[in-house]
Amino acid sequence: MKIHEFGEKKKPVILLLPGTMCYWKGNFGNVIDNLSKDFLVAAVAYTGFDETDTESYSSVTDELERIERYIKDHYDGKILAAYGSSLGGTFVAHLAARHHISMKYGIIGSSDLDQAGNMKATAMAKLMVIVTYNFIHTGHYNSKLMQKRYEKQMADPDPYNKAFVAVTGRDKYDMSFITKNSLLNQFKSDLITPLPMGIDNGETQIHVFYAKKMGEKYLERYKKYFKDPIIHEQDMRHEELLGVYPEDWCKLVKEICIY
Repeated sequence: MKIHEFGEKKKPVILLLPGTMCYWKGNFGNVIDNLSKDFLVAAVAYTGFDETDTESYSSVTDELERIERYIKDHYDGKILAAYGSSLGGTFVAHLAARHHISMKYGIIGSSDLDQAGNMKATAMAKLMVIVTYNFIHTGHYNSKLMQKRYEKQMADPDPYNKAFVAVTGRDKYDMSFITKNSLLNQFKSDLITPLPMGIDNGETQIHVFYAKKMGEKYLERYKKYFKDPIIHEQDMRHEELLGVYPEDWCKLVKEICIY
């Protein structure tokens, strides 16, 4: 696990946690410069998802322990905020629930917060690796049907399609360093790591960027897993605000993270 820092050390820390199979430069490349004007930005590269890493991703719990240790060692155990994109939002939830570090604001970015048993999670993870591994390495799908669908989406003028790929990092960066084992463990461990309901550590204020077009069931989940979350409803798709409207995303994050 690596932390990439941007901005002045004296400023309050905002932790950025990427989504599933995402490279941190792609996930947050369009917002780091803006955020670093006001914060010390700490962008997380999960184990196995940074080109300098020699290890593979093992589990959510192992990553949480590494992140917490880094915060304790480098920021005296305190950060102002953490934003989690998709999978990263689950990490924010776990950080708040564990409460091993001090965090004033936790922001959940379009996270699905899916949970599953071991057998189902294993099957789903293996399928996802089959579907995504070649794309992550080469930019092309093994399946002709998937590739044709992808090319059609990229030809569509809707900016969301290209932004969705850009968030993974696949459009600009070589991601061939990501192993099948890292992808499998990331998919599976996210599903099988229990997430407590009604999370409230007495300190962290939880904000949720609710992408309304994902469906109401996700709003119900947010209200189940967090006690009194502050919902920012957006008539958008999954992480559309971050991917398509980065300036608006930065403005909202700064409005939340008062210090």
